[in-house]
Amino acid sequence: MKQVIIIGGGLAGLTSALHLARHGVSVTVIEKKEYPFHKVCGEYVSNEVLPYLAGLGAEIEQLSPATISKFFLTSPSGKILEANLDLGGFGLSRFTLDNYLYKLAQQQGVTFKLNTSVQDVTFADNYFNLKLSDGESMQAEVVLGAYGKRTNLDRQLARNFFTSRSPYIGVKYHLHYHQPKDQIALHNFKDGYAGISAVEDNRYCFCYLTTRRNLQQHGTIPAMEQAILYQNPHLRRIFTEADFLYAKPEVINEISFATKTCVEEHMLMCGDAAGMITPLCGNGMAMAIHSGKLAAEEVVRYFSNGRNRQQLEQRYTLAWKKQFERRLQVGRTVQQLFGAPVLSEVAIGVLKRLPAAVKYIMRQTHGQPF
Repeated sequence: MKQVIIIGGGLAGLTSALHLARHGVSVTVIEKKEYPFHKVCGEYVSNEVLPYLAGLGAEIEQLSPATISKFFLTSPSGKILEANLDLGGFGLSRFTLDNYLYKLAQQQGVTFKLNTSVQDVTFADNYFNLKLSDGESMQAEVVLGAYGKRTNLDRQLARNFFTSRSPYIGVKYHLHYHQPKDQIALHNFKDGYAGISAVEDNRYCFCYLTTRRNLQQHGTIPAMEQAILYQNPHLRRIFTEADFLYAKPEVINEISFATKTCVEEHMLMCGDAAGMITPLCGNGMAMAIHSGKLAAEEVVRYFSNGRNRQQLEQRYTLAWKKQFERRLQVGRTVQQLFGAPVLSEVAIGVLKRLPAAVKYIMRQTHGQPF
């Protein structure tokens, strides 16, 4: 029997589940929450994913996403750089997109265990054994790890990055605001940057990355925002003019951009569990979808061509590195130019005079339609 368990029901987990189900594989997705739910995420998706999603039966236009074709960048003091996006993208909340893909996967025969986490994974005799938070145990021949940036499973697997604390935190709001709907804006401030772009239903996603030190110095998120983010006049305008739709923001700690491995204890890792691109590159959602595709393709090949596990792991590792390793390196390099006020002021000044450099960076952090 062709049986796969996917740990995590985000974009990588859902798209790989859809792909596998369409190829006759029995799939169970284990997700610790219940759909629909919000996630700390920029909620901008590169158009490179559209052909693949259409092939999975996902009709994204039904969800009324925002169409985004322009890029707007500001320095901490408010200097502006504008550019057109070659490929463009769309804005869609994770609340809506993940829930849509979840329902589509159910229709395709995927089984879901919601409000359930995986507490332990072991591998023996060519099978995985999983212990779940509800006391149940499950077994499968193939397991995909699509559980996001950081969980206790990473500790159990003794992954190298888990022992090093990350200084980064992410904060997300949804709001009503007056900004061109075809524009994604990135605003820099001391030790961080914020992105804002339209999603469905005349709303905007406003999400920023900063450091734990910034928060500790000011005690609360509102106090930190007023002391630091308000220094950028564009951000001050958002905070004073927008209608914030959450009683409080979504917050996530310990966001790590450290190098990870895409195979751990014979599990194929995808999405942020395999590696996270810096948010300023605006391509994390597309990369999660693409990595789910790569993993599912190799699993289908594994079941069709004699079930050679070593070959499965080697092929997936090569495919993953070919698609993403360079992008992650460029993302880490570009992030060093922003957040530090002096550097980001200089970088934006230089990029304004070199529009070809802006397009080059965008191409290096994005892929081609797949």
